[in-house]
Amino acid sequence: MTFDDAWREALDALELDLVVAEEMLTLDRIAENPPDRWAPPSHLGPMPAALADRARAILNRQLEVSRRLAEAAALSRRQLAATRSLRGRAESAPVYVDLPA
Repeated sequence: MTFDDAWREALDALELDLVVAEEMLTLDRIAENPPDRWAPPSHLGPMPAALADRARAILNRQLEVSRRLAEAAALSRRQLAATRSLRGRAESAPVYVDLPA
């Protein structure tokens, strides 16, 4: 395997994990087997210049997924807070009070 091939393989693995994260956002659920945390291979040395554009494109996709994940997490926290606030109410508590006109 050549130096460039090894880097291509590393970027392929990173991109596959990114696809899983994008699918989780699209399906609005957590994957059964979410990807492990990615770490750049230490034995590859510096990335070949020919792969820099691909690496930048992957980085841009990661940043977008990160932004979308943060938004989804914030929405989930708001929904959880709303659900918890409803649980605290007694079921028999009146919501409206009728007053004679």
